[in-house]
Order: sequence, then C-alpha cells, then structure tokens
Amino acid sequence: MTSSIVLADDHPIVRRGLRCLLGCQPDFSIVGETGDGLDAVRMVEDLRPDVLILDLMIPSLSGLEALRVIRQRSPRTRVVILSMHSNHEFVVTALREGATGYVLKGSEEEHLVRAVRDVASGKRFLSPPVTESAIEAYIVQIKASQLDLHETLTTREREVLQLAAEGRLATEVAAHLHISHRTVENHRANLMRKLGLKHQTDLVRYALRHGLISLEE
Repeated sequence: MTSSIVLADDHPIVRRGLRCLLGCQPDFSIVGETGDGLDAVRMVEDLRPDVLILDLMIPSLSGLEALRVIRQRSPRTRVVILSMHSNHEFVVTALREGATGYVLKGSEEEHLVRAVRDVASGKRFLSPPVTESAIEAYIVQIKASQLDLHETLTTREREVLQLAAEGRLATEVAAHLHISHRTVENHRANLMRKLGLKHQTDLVRYALRHGLISLEE
C-alpha cells in the first residue's frame, strides 16, 4: 500500500533532498510540497495526504500552529515534525498537539523513512536521542504548571500573532489572510490583551520563547 506524503519546509534544498530520499521508496508517493505554513494547511485540506512532514520554523503560520489546525481539519493525516530542535518542550508540545512523529534534521536518513512508515501504520516515532522515557519525565515536571495563555487564543489570533511577529504590517496581514485591516487590528488588540503584551517588542519576544519564529535565517 502506498502512503501519500506532503512536504512542508521553507528551504527548497531541504524539500529537494526529501523528495529524493522519500520519492525513491516504492511505498511512498510525494503528492505536494510547500514552504509556507498557511499553504501547508490548505494543501492538506485539499489533498488529504496520509502523512505530512512539517518543519517547526516555517513562515506565515508556524509548524505548531499549522499542526493544531490540521489536526482539526484533516484528522486522518499523520504528522511528522522535522526539526533542528531537540528541546523536550518543543517535542512535548508537538506531541500534545497531535504529531505522531518527531525527527531531528541531524538524524540518519533511515530514521525519517522509518518514521513515515511507522506513523502511516498508526505507530509513534521519536528520533534518537529523543526517547519516550525522557519525554515522560518532562511531562511529569510540567503537569502542575498553570494554564498556558497561548491556549486561550483563537486560530485567527494565532495567525495574526505569527505574521505580526514576522514583522508584517497590518495591511500585509490583512491581504495575506483575506480579512480587513480593521479586523486585523481587533485580533491584534485581543491577543495582546490575553497575553499581557504591550508593545511589538513584547510580541516578538513572546513568539521567540514559544518557538513561533527563529532568530536564524
């Protein structure tokens, strides 16, 4: 049985490598690719792939935000996060949001191939050195923590937060999301209030801490 796959990474050379690696597997079929988070959501909705390979640091809508939306709109699509981040907080958040695989970009090629096969068959795959025991230990540490204010944001507020943190003007955000300038301003005001943020610098720092944007190019 062939597993259909969509690739979502903002680096063309990475996508090219993924196509070469996965496209030559007899049981895999690459049906789409994109370098944009919002496009990834739309593509998954249209194509309904078996597996989405998703980078965490992707523009327009971060990997984690895209994952949240995709799990709602295409629940049968299994998501493998492909990331440079081995931090347990990133891994736990991705798993909590519905990812069934987490592969580090420095891993051996066979780890990604195995991850796709495992998640397509209903299993979970964690790339070494990430282990189930380490993740469970981290979960125990954060169980008593207070409600994450990020969870109080609506999907649209998260989209506006992502784009604003990337430095886009309200007019650009409005055009990108196909909503009015006034609606963008309302969403921005609401999310700033919910998160206790006052200035653009506060918003950018928040986005960095939560892995929505990266200092790296």
